[in-house]
Amino acid sequence: MTAHGRQRRGMVRSYTATGGRATPSRTTLDEVTLLIADPKVPRAGLRAQAYRVMELCLPGVLAVSEVAVHLELPGAVTKVIVSGLVDSGHLVARAPFVPAAEQHDEDFLRRVLHGLHKL
Repeated sequence: MTAHGRQRRGMVRSYTATGGRATPSRTTLDEVTLLIADPKVPRAGLRAQAYRVMELCLPGVLAVSEVAVHLELPGAVTKVIVSGLVDSGHLVARAPFVPAAEQHDEDFLRRVLHGLHKL
């Protein structure tokens, strides 16, 4: 309950959501890490929040930040839950695809620089 007598929905204590773990087992997870659920790994025995992460990720790929928003949990707490699911093989974590930078025409860049100097 809040000070105004209303019950907050979606509020879960961090230690409840993570099973008492305070830090993620994987330091490579960040907000844009993509999560892919393995539908073949049984979900029986998962804690409620971990089960919900699997439900969210099974239809497709989600970023850690998207999962955090759906769970209404802080990113740090979500990373603890997600890292446990990666460790158990329920999820695969991938870095987002970022296309390689193309090389620019050096003459073009000189002309742009020259134009900037004229300003």
